[in-house]
Order: sequence, then structure tokens, then C-alpha cells
Amino acid sequence: MTAHITNKTKAKPFLKWAGGKTQLLSTLDSFLPERFRGEDEVTYIEPFVGGGAMLFYMLQKYSNIKRAIINDINPHLIKAYSVIRDEPYLLIDALNELQSEFRGLEDYEKQKELYLDIRTRFNQQCLTDVEEASYLIFLNRTCFNGLYRENSKGGFNVPFGRYINPTICDEDLILSDSELLQNVEILNGDFSHTSEHIQGYTFFYIDPPYRPLDATSNFNSYVKETFDDNEQIRLKAFYSGLTSRGCHAMLSNSDCKGRNAEDKFFDRLYADFYIERVYAKRCINANAAKRGVLTELLIRNYENYQGNYANIFSI
Repeated sequence: MTAHITNKTKAKPFLKWAGGKTQLLSTLDSFLPERFRGEDEVTYIEPFVGGGAMLFYMLQKYSNIKRAIINDINPHLIKAYSVIRDEPYLLIDALNELQSEFRGLEDYEKQKELYLDIRTRFNQQCLTDVEEASYLIFLNRTCFNGLYRENSKGGFNVPFGRYINPTICDEDLILSDSELLQNVEILNGDFSHTSEHIQGYTFFYIDPPYRPLDATSNFNSYVKETFDDNEQIRLKAFYSGLTSRGCHAMLSNSDCKGRNAEDKFFDRLYADFYIERVYAKRCINANAAKRGVLTELLIRNYENYQGNYANIFSI
């Protein structure tokens, strides 16, 4: 059933997601193609929607986006987007029950026991859509560092975190996100299939699992399938294909050269395109010493933009 909602809360990501773009939104905005700003009707596509920071930002700011398509290979994540769009009130009821149960357990060990029980149920996958979405949000709000990570069998395996009175049900946020998602097409599959939805002037924002900076930062296990260098090369072929079809595309990835001057993987792979290095803050790392400001790559297949030079870093 389609929801009809009026809510004043600003729509934003309903999950904490590794690699989220909230901190970079103004910079990403400044690098949008000039033609995007001038088109009356834009098709906007995200092949790797993740937490959706860019999606929610773009839909609230640019009324010329007449058609939006989001995709992700993670079926749990996509199920949550669909439930928020189509069944927000049922989701709110389920989350309120989980929140009341969790907060009623003042003992850390009992909260951990509930967490592990929900994690087991979530991984069994014999759930209704609303149950699956509510468990995902519960786990995200109570697990270590708000990570989403799967093992080789596809099971969510992040340990319990330590939070005092976490907000498990943010009713206003769910309703705001639901309202914004009403006209969004939600897909679950390989990124390559999103090219089937090109229509008119189409802009892609591509934010794949990042290439690890080194062996100790090897985190891209959002799903059991790994996104290795072969996948990065396949993504580049997809990117080139979009370019040949006249689409504008902007892609984010890690700046491996910033950590190792000899690692020119992306500089070589995307040598035919425009590469910028922008400052970003990494917030998710088990080792606090490795959190901090690094550079990320921003790759464009178009020249004309209104770049935010204050955030550009060249090496």
C-alpha cells in the first residue's frame, strides 16, 4: 500500500553505512555537470545506493529530477528501502516493539543476548519484509560501530556494540524518507543492469565498495560477494559504456595513491577521464588511530562543473 505522508523532518539516511557521503555532499554538489542544472527533466541513477545520503540530498534539492532509480546488490538493504517506501507505519510499529524490549533490559549482558537472538533470526531469512527491515535497522543501531558486514556464507556477523539508550525507532525520519521515496524505482541486482533504465538526459552517481588502501583496511564485505580489482575493472568498462551513450557520470573511490605513491591503479584505469582528489573523513575503523582525514577520488566524464576548489587536493 502506498503511503501518503506529510512530514517536516529532513529526509536523510536511515542507516549508518560505511563510506556514507553525508560529509561530502556540498563538494559532490559543486562537481555536478552544468548541463544537469540546466535540464528541465533529469533521470537520476545510483547503481550502489548504500546508505542513500546522496539520493536524499539530490531529491530534496533538485526538482528537475523527474525519475530516480536506485540499486544495490544487498537484498536486505533494498528490502528496507522498499518497506520504508511502501509500509512505513508497519515498520514503525515493529521498531517501537524492538526499542521497548531493548530499553527494558538495563543489563548489558541481557541486551547483548537480545542482540544475538535478533542477529540469528535475521540470518535465518524466514521473515516477512517488515520483520527483515526492522531487524536490519535494529542491528545497525546496536551493533559495533554501526557496521554492515557479511561472512562468506552471507550471514551478518558484526558483534554487539556499547550504546546507552540508542534510538532504534526514529519515526519522523522514517516518514520523511518514505515520502521522498514514493516515486523512486528500487532495484536489487548487479550494478550493470542499471544502464537498462537510461532515459532522456541521465546522470549517474556511482559509489561502489572502495578499493582497500592496504591489507589492514580490507573492508568491502557488504555482501558475501567480494568487490576486488577485477570488479573495479568491470565497473570501469560500465563507466566507459555510459560515456559512449552520452550519460554524465560521477564516481567516487578510495585514493590508494594517497597512501602509496606507487599505487596508480585508478590513475591508470581512469586515465581518459577527469580525476580530482577531495578531502574526506573516515569515521568507521576498529582502530581509532586510523580514523581521520584522507583523500578520496572523484572521477567525472564531463568537463564543465562548478568545482569546490577548497576541498581539492592534488598529488
